[in-house]
Amino acid sequence: MPHRRPNPFRQFVLFARNFLKHPAMLGSVIPSSRFLVRHMLNEVDWRSAKVIVEYGPGVGTFTREILSRMRRDATLVVFETNEEFIEHLRGSIRDKRLHLIHASATEVDTVLADLGLERADYIVSGLPFRIMPPDVRDSVLRATRDTLRPDGEFLLFQYTRALESPLERFFGTVREEFEPLNIPPARLYYCAV
Repeated sequence: MPHRRPNPFRQFVLFARNFLKHPAMLGSVIPSSRFLVRHMLNEVDWRSAKVIVEYGPGVGTFTREILSRMRRDATLVVFETNEEFIEHLRGSIRDKRLHLIHASATEVDTVLADLGLERADYIVSGLPFRIMPPDVRDSVLRATRDTLRPDGEFLLFQYTRALESPLERFFGTVREEFEPLNIPPARLYYCAV
């Protein structure tokens, strides 16, 4: 079994507590809904994806679903800057395909190279780009674009349309969808080089 079943109440408390402590790090007071997770991950071609990256896993809502769907020989590299979330994930998910990295998403290319991985097939993100300083946001988007395979995709959700213009500057194709069954409702973006 790749991970033990999480306690939803404990996850909610951990997430909400960290939202109150670090509101700029999290975009919402509660984790993403299962509807948002399914909607976004339906874009992934699980048969061919071998290297998947996730930015900002929080309590692991997307992480667990990615691990349950991905190939046995695939790799998931997760970037998280919050130490409490890293400890929670280390204690609750046991899967040799998972690499938990306590670092910024700006370091994605260096980390993948250190792991012997060339490029990512998919990068999944729940980072609240709207509240990032523009130079940090652009560094993450640039590193993301440069780390994707030529046919790879950057999948993310946001709660506003504020990121559309920066996404269009860094990616050749940006497609938007909407998920109403989330608190708050979310905009999904699928970006390709």
